Amino acid sequence: VQLQASGGGLVQAGDSLRLSCVASGRTFSVDGSYGMGWFRQAPGMEREFVAAISSSGTVTNYGDSVKGRFTISSDIAKNSVYLGMNSLKPEDTAVYYCAARRGGLPRSAEKDYNYWGQGTQVTVSS
Repeated sequence: VQLQASGGGLVQAGDSLRLSCVASGRTFSVDGSYGMGWFRQAPGMEREFVAAISSSGTVTNYGDSVKGRFTISSDIAKNSVYLGMNSLKPEDTAVYYCAARRGGLPRSAEKDYNYWGQGTQVTVSS
């Protein structure tokens, strides 16, 4: 399974941004039972859970710091997951990673994810 994240950039506080992650690979295409998640890592910090969505796209899970501002969604037909980010703050600045896990639940722990993308940088200026 390969994951390609995109959509990062430099924005101002209060702006919105939408990240995309496309999954590919024969196994992924055939077996749709993958939960997807977004994590982020700021310089000098540990990687932090942001959001996750079930394989069916019907169950979501969010980190406390982004609840009410970020929205995760998926398009199963396109093997894609998205992260809509509103009301961005400077503390949202980080490299954002998408991840996939075998098993459909939207878990929040890194150890539960089997595949990781390369990350996309989000920088929010004050």
